[in-house]
Amino acid sequence: MKINIKEETQTYLANKNVPTNAKMILTTDDGSNKYSSLGGSCAIGDKFQIVILKDADPNYTIPLENDAGLDLSTSPSDADLLGNGLNIAVWHNALALKDNSGILDGSLAVVDWRNVKPETAEERRDKMIKLGDQIC
Repeated sequence: MKINIKEETQTYLANKNVPTNAKMILTTDDGSNKYSSLGGSCAIGDKFQIVILKDADPNYTIPLENDAGLDLSTSPSDADLLGNGLNIAVWHNALALKDNSGILDGSLAVVDWRNVKPETAEERRDKMIKLGDQIC
């Protein structure tokens, strides 16, 4: 699978001190994985994030070939939400994930998980319930 990391996006990431040599994943930010605490039906498949990891995650097995040289991958379930012409562009001073169908997420987050202690399922569920009322 290919993703175009546009030149202005590469500059944006460099200005935000995003390490370009780290392992990264592109995943949803809708409460469906251990990297997301968002909940609520309005977030399903609507929010995405790039997560910077210390080590590769065995659930993210699909490499995202890109022109920026980033070590970026996604999961099979996330790949089902991504179409042809996948790209990340700077849009309204934020990152936007797009494909040929249009904008998938106009506010793509970049989150550093290299020093994060994963939450338990119960902790994540409690946080999702609290946030779910605030985002939908």
